[in-house]
Amino acid sequence: MATIFSINIIFTCAFLLLNFASSARILENQDPMLFKYHNGPLLTGKITVNLIWYGNFKPSQKAIISDFIASLSSSKSEAQPSVSKWWGATEKYYHLIKSKKSSSLQLVFGNQISDENCSLGKSLTMQQVQHLASKGDQMNAINVVLTSNDVAVEGFCSSRCGTHGSVVSKTTLLKGKNYSKFAYIWVGNSETQCPGQCAWPFHQPIYGPQSPPLVAPNNDVGLDGMVINLASLLAGTATNPFGNGYYQGPSGAPLEAASACPGIYAKGAYPGYAGDLLVDPTTGASYNANGVDGRKYLLPALYDPTTKSCSTLV
Repeated sequence: MATIFSINIIFTCAFLLLNFASSARILENQDPMLFKYHNGPLLTGKITVNLIWYGNFKPSQKAIISDFIASLSSSKSEAQPSVSKWWGATEKYYHLIKSKKSSSLQLVFGNQISDENCSLGKSLTMQQVQHLASKGDQMNAINVVLTSNDVAVEGFCSSRCGTHGSVVSKTTLLKGKNYSKFAYIWVGNSETQCPGQCAWPFHQPIYGPQSPPLVAPNNDVGLDGMVINLASLLAGTATNPFGNGYYQGPSGAPLEAASACPGIYAKGAYPGYAGDLLVDPTTGASYNANGVDGRKYLLPALYDPTTKSCSTLV
């Protein structure tokens, strides 16, 4: 068995949980060079993103996620600022290690697998989540497990809203070489279980300043919250897929490209306030990125390794 590396994300404003608040202060007050490259591989080349739907999701909900994945590398001319521009910020990590022959990353929307009947039950361990992730293609892939709002997952709400890691691939063993790994992500729908923790700022937070919740851009608090967590974990997976890429802090609880900037979505952000976001004049929804087919999304700030600061689209 290979060592499994995973990152736990508690999604939201900097003061929702004390550990995130202190992490934010560490980033600001200590040497920013602590956010560094640990000499491991990043995900490069063409990588397929496969979606494994576990539980009951409406077609309209699946479209929110699948359109987001398609928007990451879309060549269409979406309105700006765009999801693809947000994702392009991760390229700065690759540029810093050009001397190590690192190539850029291209994400491609892959296959979708549905397990509507919850074949493993409605209370999952992380080992079972990894088992579900292994159902997707394992060669040059990120397999994303998405659990519905009535499925409990080990640690969900109490310590995390999603996680990413890597699993030994059973189908890509090369003769004379070690087992290869594939990357996986899990994100839960927090609509009914812990929206105050995992769907902020579209729901009233459990802790901290009690500002009014924002209108979700796709009119679905749970799924719009999942997009933010998925975006954060995708950035972490690309730049720290196996636990020895880019991060700050201890390897067991690292701050990555997005988790190093908790609660920041636009300029002017502060604890309890996501920042000066764009607002749709028709729906009143808050967002900071445009996607394919007129979609709008709210995406987290990313840590910029060149300026050593959190960078937002707006």
